[in-house]
Amino acid sequence: MINRRDQLKKIGIIISIIIIYFLIYFLQANFFSWFTINGVQPNLFVLLALFIGIFMGRKVGSILGIILGLYTDFLFSNTIGISAILFGIIGLCGDYLDKKFSKDSKLTIVLMGAIVTAIYEVMLLVYRIIKLNCTFNILSFLGTLGIEIIYNAFIIIIFYPLIHKFGLYIESIFKDKKMLPRYF
Repeated sequence: MINRRDQLKKIGIIISIIIIYFLIYFLQANFFSWFTINGVQPNLFVLLALFIGIFMGRKVGSILGIILGLYTDFLFSNTIGISAILFGIIGLCGDYLDKKFSKDSKLTIVLMGAIVTAIYEVMLLVYRIIKLNCTFNILSFLGTLGIEIIYNAFIIIIFYPLIHKFGLYIESIFKDKKMLPRYF
């Protein structure tokens, strides 16, 4: 049974995530619009959805991913729902990657960020091709994707100590650590 103190901690963390979302919105809309690489910005929203999935688990990661994705669609997109679906999927992927790989290594976290950035951009491209009948240049897309992955990787490397410390605190509250016997 969850006691009142744990519930308040969870509510406080969710409020902190929402505040971080608005900080990321400010950075994405203002700061990184000045510092683009070949016209490409990092996608900080994808990284937030990944870290929510890694440290908060599948259920909370997908629910918060959907909610934050809907709000992102209202702010940036003409179509409502695609970012919500993709951020929800990234929340699920974050939990899957957490179970398969160690989040204690900076390199592993960078690779996770690269994987989910590629998944997000490819699925967004497929949506645009199918639903909006858009055409694209594969070389231009791959160049943009590569720059975005590198940009996101630098952001992860710079903020890794802060992300890791806050993430482990979140994980201690949201995830139940059950010790299962292992037989070798």
